[in-house]
Parts: sequence; structure tokens; C-alpha cells
Amino acid sequence: MENFVIEGGHELFGEVNIGGAKNAAVAIIPAAILANDVVRIENIPKISDVSYIIKILDSMGADIKLVNADTIEIDSRYIKNKSVPSDLTSHFRASYYLIGAMLGRYKNAEVALPGGCDFGVRPIDLHKKGFEMLGASVEIANGMVYASAEKLVGTSIYMDNVSVGATINIMLAAVLARGLTVIENAAKEPHIVDVANFLNSMGADVRGAGTDVIKIRGVEKLHGCTYSIIPDQIEAGTYMLAAAACGGDVFVKNVIPKHLESITAKLIEAGAEVIEYDDAIRVTRFKPLNKCNVKTMPHPGFPTDMQPQMAVLLSVANGTSLLSESVWDNRFQYVGQLTRMGANIQVDGKLAIIDGVKELCGVKVMATDLRAGAALIIAGLIAKGETIIEGVQYIDRGYEDVIEKFSNLGAVIKRVEVSEANIVAEVG
Repeated sequence: MENFVIEGGHELFGEVNIGGAKNAAVAIIPAAILANDVVRIENIPKISDVSYIIKILDSMGADIKLVNADTIEIDSRYIKNKSVPSDLTSHFRASYYLIGAMLGRYKNAEVALPGGCDFGVRPIDLHKKGFEMLGASVEIANGMVYASAEKLVGTSIYMDNVSVGATINIMLAAVLARGLTVIENAAKEPHIVDVANFLNSMGADVRGAGTDVIKIRGVEKLHGCTYSIIPDQIEAGTYMLAAAACGGDVFVKNVIPKHLESITAKLIEAGAEVIEYDDAIRVTRFKPLNKCNVKTMPHPGFPTDMQPQMAVLLSVANGTSLLSESVWDNRFQYVGQLTRMGANIQVDGKLAIIDGVKELCGVKVMATDLRAGAALIIAGLIAKGETIIEGVQYIDRGYEDVIEKFSNLGAVIKRVEVSEANIVAEVG
């Protein structure tokens, strides 16, 4: 078991390089099996979710070659096992992309229901509906999803709710289907565009990604390619929020500024200065933070994955801010941890009322999910004294080299091993 230990009160200065997008990588890697060929994927983030999906493909019989630290080659020509048990899927949510990819290529998939962060009910009913409209039979029983089809045929699919996961999964299943598939009310996040670009690089015909109508014309087969994943919008936003919350001057490199516009707008409103470059963003803040109101929305709105980090910044801003969550039902689970540090936050359903305080104080806290863990790092960086974060395995799911990157900016943060004996002693 490991904890993060943070000494707060230090401003951040320097440069940080952003890695590949987690949410794109965990879809693109399983999508590689749609090609009966060798696929090279570059700018792979070094995170545990990627390690899990690679292990799954390896267990299925794919030949995985590590070319360098952030590049892999996937040869799926010899896949034999088309059943994925729960011991491999229970660690992360995106394992459900295997259903769409295997259904698309093999017309058959057996995948255990996914795990991942728990902040609300996240059924796969929209995925199931999309697969069935393409002609598949889908059954969920004993913790497994069984999907099969004699053939998949393009159709028009209207998404009852905007869903990133279902949009991508239907795209994966449809690229080798017969005829034209139209997804209406599709999600528009940057990683959906990235997945579509990857599929097109393998010979698919996907158009309209990034809009609310995506058209996929099925092709006979896909071929190998070399593809580089886009930078991680949420990792970039997290370091931008950290710079604004801690104060200082941070140059965030390897980003697509267009993807970060909603975050940039709120940082400027809160009192930070943000300068955009071609592939970088500079965030400085040397004056007190201002209150502001934030509502999470599907892209291009403010990302729900940045909501916990924004709550930390607003907790030490002057005045009362309103933070509204419109995507997930229960994403304020982390608030209790921030209140232990001295934050003044009241939650009413999907609305958090945040009265800014002068300072937070370091205590022992628990990360309950990936983005909550990132928020607690920022809280620890601005808090007075020492903060100990437990549950860091959630953070490792989506942030590569997080200790090194923050340390290079001047943060005093380290990863420490905690023995079972110490845990028992603390409990006793």
C-alpha cells in the first residue's frame, strides 16, 4: 500500500509536459483489434488503466510489443480467447470498449461488467440499445455481457442521453457493419474525435465526430496504421488548476488549447492570467482568487472530470461560489475530505455551495476516485502543514508520473510505502 505525503504552502513554477489522453487511450487500444493486422500507437500515457487494458489484450492472445516508453505495437492476428473475465475488467470502467471492438470484428463478445470509480449509477443500457439496433443479441447475466450477431447492419441510432462511452462503443461496432450507421445526439468530447481519427487511419469511414451527428459507413476490413494519441485534456486542466490554486507561474506543454477553453475561461474569471500558445498554455496567479459559478456540461462545456479540482480552488477564493454538477448523480463524495481540511462546502443534491476560507489545513484524507484524488493533491499543495493521501491507486489510474511532475514544479510531495503493520497500529 502507498500514500502520498505533501507539505503545503509552496507556489508552483516551471514547465510540465502533458501525456497522452487517458480517455482516448483506453478506447483506442481495444479498438486496435478491429484490424487483423499490426497497429502502432504512440503517445501512450503511463497509467494503470492502460496497463490493465494491455494485460487484457495479452490474455486474449494479442502480441503486444513495447517499442519505447510511450509507444506500443499490437498484433491482433492471433487472438484466440474472446472471453474476458471479471478479474481483468473490475479495475476500470473502459473495459466495456472490448464489447464493441470484439462484436465489430468477431460478431461475438463475452466481457465481464466493468469496474472503475464509483460516483453514481452508470449503466450500459445505451451501449446495449446501440448494439441491438445494429442487429446484435445482448444479454447481461451473472456479471457478464454476452453479445453476438450473425451480421451487423447499419441503422439510425438516437442517443436518449449524451454518453461518451456509448457513442464510442457504437462507433467500434459499426465500422465493419454493412451499410450506413447514423448516431444522433452523439457526445462531442475531444477523445471521441481522436477515436474516430484512429479508426479512419485504419481504413474506416467515420464522419462528423465532434458534432452531435456521427455517420459511419461500414467497410469490408481495416488495416494496420501508426497513430499518435492526443494530449490529455484533463491532466492539462489539473495542472492549470493547481497553478491557479497554489499561485505561481506554470507553463503547461503539449496541449491543444482549443480543448481547454472552458477551463481557461473559469480560471480567468477566478483571477488567474492565462496565455495560449500553439501547443502550450501559461498560467500565472499572484493576486487573491475570486469567487465564480461553475456548471459542468458535456463538451464543449466545463468538464465533469475537472469539477473536484475546481472545488478546491473555489474553497480558498474570496466570496461564495456555486458549483453545479449536471453529468453524474454522486460526484460530490470527496467533499467530506475537503471539509476535514477546513473547507466550507454545503452540498444540496447536484449543487455545492462553497464559501471561501482563508486557508486549508493538512490532515490525512482518502481518495475515493480518480479526479477526487487529483483534487486532494491540489488541496494538499495549498494547505498549511502536512497532508497524507490514502487510496492513491485511484490517482495512478489517470495521472502519469504525478509525483515527478509536481516535484519539478516546486511542490514538496512524495510517495511512501505503508506496511500492514503500520495500518494495524493506526487502527489499534
